[in-house]
Amino acid sequence: MARLLLLCAASGLLLAAVAAIPPPEEAARMARFVLHSCDWGALATLSAQEGLRGRPFANIFSISDGPPGPHGGSGVPYLYLTDMEISVQDLEVNSNASLTVSLAETPYCRKHRYDPQNPLCAHIIFVGSVVKVNDSEAGLAKKALFSRHPEMESWPKDHNWFFAKFNITNIWVLDYFGGLKIVTPEEYYSVKP
Repeated sequence: MARLLLLCAASGLLLAAVAAIPPPEEAARMARFVLHSCDWGALATLSAQEGLRGRPFANIFSISDGPPGPHGGSGVPYLYLTDMEISVQDLEVNSNASLTVSLAETPYCRKHRYDPQNPLCAHIIFVGSVVKVNDSEAGLAKKALFSRHPEMESWPKDHNWFFAKFNITNIWVLDYFGGLKIVTPEEYYSVKP
């Protein structure tokens, strides 16, 4: 029951946060906002799997940059991973990846009747690498992920789960007509969502 109440409260905070979308001229803030509003994203790797080696491979992952609610995000996309997962096996060979998050997963685009491909249904593309977090950052990653994805705490222990983060090197924002906007990691981390 407590988990259900926590999820309901988190959903309410998420809906309130998505209602106050940043203006298109604030691309760095938009990138932070979209990441913090999303609970999952599409992670693309270069496959290391037989028959797909070297080809792009996309998969869905639960993510979090911090507990739900306004002003709670660090901007760092955290993930909870296991070496048993096919994309993680790709990352062990080549840690480079891209991560796409979109307001299409929130009520915002449905409310405004925006198709997920409509630029007004903002999406962000992060490019970088996925790395395990060190011990000093593991507590932050755990709090960020388990606050949004409480089910993770009960996942099988014998799968050797670990906390990871997406190290951002490039950011593209599509939130309005006229093409992509480029945001540097420095700009991204210097603003509040």
